[in-house]
Amino acid sequence: MLFPELTAAEKRKNFREQLKTGKLLQFPGSFSPLVSMMIEKKGFDGVYISGSVLSNDLGYPDLGLTTLTEVGQRGRQIARTTSLPSIIDADTGWGEPMNVTRTIQEFIELGLAGCHLEDQLNPKRCGHLDNKSLVSTHDMIKKVKAAVNGKKLDSNFLIIARTDARASEGLDKAIDRAKAYADAGAEMIFPEALQNEKEFEAMRKAITVPLLANMTEFGKGRLYTKTELTNFGYNMVIYPVTTLRLAMGATERGLDILTRDGTQEKAVELMQTRQQLYDLTRYEEYNEFDQNIFNFKL
Repeated sequence: MLFPELTAAEKRKNFREQLKTGKLLQFPGSFSPLVSMMIEKKGFDGVYISGSVLSNDLGYPDLGLTTLTEVGQRGRQIARTTSLPSIIDADTGWGEPMNVTRTIQEFIELGLAGCHLEDQLNPKRCGHLDNKSLVSTHDMIKKVKAAVNGKKLDSNFLIIARTDARASEGLDKAIDRAKAYADAGAEMIFPEALQNEKEFEAMRKAITVPLLANMTEFGKGRLYTKTELTNFGYNMVIYPVTTLRLAMGATERGLDILTRDGTQEKAVELMQTRQQLYDLTRYEEYNEFDQNIFNFKL
């Protein structure tokens, strides 16, 4: 109850087995441990932990203002409540190659199943914004190799390399970078902000390792379906900000109702019920520890 029965190492192993199936794996974004529990309850394949969302939840824009400690500890909290594998956003790795190696080691110790590194310069920005600046391919290769060095603690930890080159350098250069990162040891490629079906297909044709698709709302491309992404040949899809946007949208509507009416009565339909919350947190099962915990009726 307090922790899932699976260890972090077992989650990583299971994730590797999932990737071998050829099935498109769906990883909704989670910004809290409770959301991770809901993602598992709804039958998804894994949990994605977005750097942008963690920044936003702290009240910051997505500019790389968070630290490894902040992201790692929150990632651990989000990952520990579910038996699903959790993939986390490592942004630019919090420093030079040595820092990247430490980042990977920390993530393994904190129970994550994998992470992605990106080739932006700091201050970084959301992948679907314009005028991003990139590090050289050579410098990013050094970071990828450093990440691979860090996973000696557990070879099942997945190293994903993200390239933001499509927006700054064009599709061909993005493909060149993706190939170089895969040659350096990246086990999955995350091509950010591809703009149409032909670009998704071209990336798949050029890259031999698994590919990750980012289905973020209000981005450069349209929101493709699970079937479409499967047909493109992609292996994993993340929905990084979906749950946060849903939560904030409902929160704003509810507060507007409270302001207008002086009561939240008409906002109740937007809410998770008390019973649903107690069921999700397994309130009754904790009665095994103490018969005085669950001794009431709703």
